[in-house]
Amino acid sequence: MSKKHPIISVTGSSGAGTTTIKNTFDQIFRRERITAVSIEGDAFHRYDRAAMKAELARRTAAGDHTFSHFSIEANELTKLEQVFRSYGETGTGRTRHYVHDDRESERYGVPPGHFTEWSEFEPGSDLLFYEGLHGAVRTADIDIAGQADLKIGVVPVINLEWIQKIHRDQASRGYSTEAITDVILRRMHAYVHVICPQFTQTDINFQRVPVVDTSNPLIARWIPTPDESLVVIRFKNPRGIDFPYLTSMIQGSWMSRANSIVIPGPKMDLAMQLIFTPMVTRMVSQSKRV
Repeated sequence: MSKKHPIISVTGSSGAGTTTIKNTFDQIFRRERITAVSIEGDAFHRYDRAAMKAELARRTAAGDHTFSHFSIEANELTKLEQVFRSYGETGTGRTRHYVHDDRESERYGVPPGHFTEWSEFEPGSDLLFYEGLHGAVRTADIDIAGQADLKIGVVPVINLEWIQKIHRDQASRGYSTEAITDVILRRMHAYVHVICPQFTQTDINFQRVPVVDTSNPLIARWIPTPDESLVVIRFKNPRGIDFPYLTSMIQGSWMSRANSIVIPGPKMDLAMQLIFTPMVTRMVSQSKRV
């Protein structure tokens, strides 16, 4: 952790909604005139698309049906920890981009399924922002969680998470429901042993809970809307959180536990603005004083 060069880490599995959180933070950064360096978890995958396919086939042939992008060994997490550590100490680091599709290929000049070259961060940033699968990993050998100053988890109830993933992968990547289901099953071991433990390390968790039937996510024809959802916001350390202010500002919200509030789904962006704006401005003010 670093008061001089703060790091914000947003963690959630595929389809959880971490991109929504990133968009809110981008609004805060613009409004508060904060210069942020943003990095993506996909940049730290160990394999490009073809190499991952080959490695997956090799492991499956050897009897391993649990290997996926969620797995520790499928990612360069030591490099990610080094980037966090470097930024915290010096405000410098480097990253790259994983090109997902033709639109990104036009932007970066690299074929889909490949990485761009590593490049150094632009100098003069106020903070580092990470969004991806492994932003709060802590194992015997890796401590990414210990390098981040603010860790945020995005954790929809699992059926909703699967619905969001199925619809996203069908719409943007052309995958069939059967292919997506196979991916979900293959990822389950690492979901339990790698993804879930991170949410005990996070400072704040956002969990969207639908109030409509999602009992069979594999046949759901649409994603439950924000109006059909509640969001549970859990603070690891509630000290200093002004709960009366939040519940008064967020209509329809209430405290469910001493460290948690529940809000209507459409109020999630407002809640994030109210919670994170003072946190971010305080972090940047402290860093400039240091």
